[in-house]
Amino acid sequence: MVCHTFRRLFCRVYIVAVLAILALGLASRSLCSQSFDATNLRSPIDPQVPWLLHAGDNPDYARPDFDDSRWTRFDPTTPLKNLFPNDHPEIVWYRLHIKVAPDEAGLALSEWNIASAFEIYLNGEKIIQNGQVVPFVPYTFDGRLLKRIPDAQIATGSLVVAMRVHISPADWTGPFPGYFYTNFTLGQEEALSDHLWMHVIGENALSWFYQLVGLGLGIVALALFAAQPRQREYLWIFLMALALALQMPLSFYRLFHNLPAVWVYLSLPLLIAAIIFETLMYFALLRIPFGRWIRIFLAVVTVGILFSMVASVKDVGTGWDTLWMRMPAIVLVAGVIPILLIVHLRRGNREAGILLVPALLFSLSTSVGLMVFLLEQIPAFANAGYRLALIAFSLKWGPLTVNFGDLSNCLFVFSLAIIMVLRSTRISRQQAELESELAAAQEVQQVILPDQMETVPGFQVESAYQPAQQVGGDFFQIMPAGEGGLLLVIGDVAGKGLPAAMLVSVLVGAIRGVAEYTTDPAELLANLNQRLIGRVNGGFSTALAARISANGAVMIANAGHLPPYLDGREVTMPGALPLGIQADMRYETTGFQLPAGSRLTFYSDGIVEAQSAKGELFGFERSRELSRQPVAAILEAAKEFGQQDDMTVIAITRDKAVATAA
Repeated sequence: MVCHTFRRLFCRVYIVAVLAILALGLASRSLCSQSFDATNLRSPIDPQVPWLLHAGDNPDYARPDFDDSRWTRFDPTTPLKNLFPNDHPEIVWYRLHIKVAPDEAGLALSEWNIASAFEIYLNGEKIIQNGQVVPFVPYTFDGRLLKRIPDAQIATGSLVVAMRVHISPADWTGPFPGYFYTNFTLGQEEALSDHLWMHVIGENALSWFYQLVGLGLGIVALALFAAQPRQREYLWIFLMALALALQMPLSFYRLFHNLPAVWVYLSLPLLIAAIIFETLMYFALLRIPFGRWIRIFLAVVTVGILFSMVASVKDVGTGWDTLWMRMPAIVLVAGVIPILLIVHLRRGNREAGILLVPALLFSLSTSVGLMVFLLEQIPAFANAGYRLALIAFSLKWGPLTVNFGDLSNCLFVFSLAIIMVLRSTRISRQQAELESELAAAQEVQQVILPDQMETVPGFQVESAYQPAQQVGGDFFQIMPAGEGGLLLVIGDVAGKGLPAAMLVSVLVGAIRGVAEYTTDPAELLANLNQRLIGRVNGGFSTALAARISANGAVMIANAGHLPPYLDGREVTMPGALPLGIQADMRYETTGFQLPAGSRLTFYSDGIVEAQSAKGELFGFERSRELSRQPVAAILEAAKEFGQQDDMTVIAITRDKAVATAA
């Protein structure tokens, strides 16, 4: 009997002991699931342990002694939607118990990307606040915030982290609303600061490189535009790079600070401007007219970006709403532009082929982003979408984080640089060819424009010529006219530079040819006019022909040129159209006497039209007053006043001694 009683007592004690052990084991498992041991923390870590979670709002939830044993366990590596598939609470509290070594001073925590409004408490003390939970005031939340943990709290040996998070309806449409395990990091303050900087540099290095190199390229493009104003793409490249660079200060500040959401509006005009200037650049490079349809499409893109930004700032709408509002911009940059590049590449545009590579890479990046978004809308595939996003947009390459978007942007800058180098090389080659042609034209012009006048007994001839460029459009010929006479032809081809010089060579050759069978001024001009009709593509030339006989008789005809000065007085003569404008022109001849010792002075219009820095013209009055001066002095005075065009001065003086002897 005693033995039986003892056996029953032993069995009861055994059962109680087993139950006690099981209870302790369960309690231990429950404690482990609610706490994190940081006593041997060697490097910054994102605690991937379950937190305790409760929907609703109560200030007592922040207290370290609050009883959270009945709260729901939450694995932060999984979507919160798993716990709330239908009901989406506005405010959710999270709690985590952390065990620390009492003598481990210098601990800190960092936060990144939790939500647009949240509060973090440590042992009941608020240490981080972003926005306002109630009433809801959203802030940006992509800044990496760092906060040192007071040493007095570490000395207690335990920390209770409580997070009060506002989860908006827009957040609930995302894949991981509320807290995710990468949003919270614990570590020594110095190591954690270095950890954050490494993350920031690694994630933004390519973006900074793209923006800074792009700005430098934009400055080069602006210099090219100043030299080649007809190449409008250089202007758009500069303005696009400037719009992107101006976003950098605010973007950099936001890396470590969260701002009121309305501040995002500051970057809105720059974002829209960058898209517009990029589109203008592509159209200019491909020589596509900027028609009404693209203007309308850009207006739709602008409105879509504007509304999506407003929705983001106010934290309203869903991910689908944002997608539809930004779809026009996506279609333009990732669809229309690559198609245009392919079309023009097939037409032989080499520059389109150079730009096609980054454009296609950006299209691929956009397609992957859309795929990630679609996967994240299905709770069962949210983790798959997250992993795909890590591969496509957070691929680690040493210390750098590489994503398709930044890579395509860098390639875009390199492509523009290649295009500008190729263009510069081509222009340098063309410039060398042009300089060679100009040198040849100079040699031709030195031959056809007399450097030393033929001696004509009875006349003193002076000439001075100064082209505005390397070669000019003024011409003159002075030749003996038989029986001791002299033939002068002076003119000015419309325009300057090489085209004008080529026409000069045609006219000088024609003058010499015509002068072989006639020295009549009117007949000579009519013949020159017929030779120019239909051969100069709308160009024309003024000209004046004069024959001066040995006895001083002057016969002169004018085709739109300035009349000469006789001893400081302008010779009156009828006007006429320049050469090359109207066929079968007839020119009138004016006759007068050049007395012995008198002087005829001929100008090209570059003398009269010389212009000072203030815009004042040299004018006819100064030209008349100087007409009796040596030709070199006249030319120098006009040059110092302000040369704008080719300048020619010729003076013919009848020798008094020869005339008296005759």
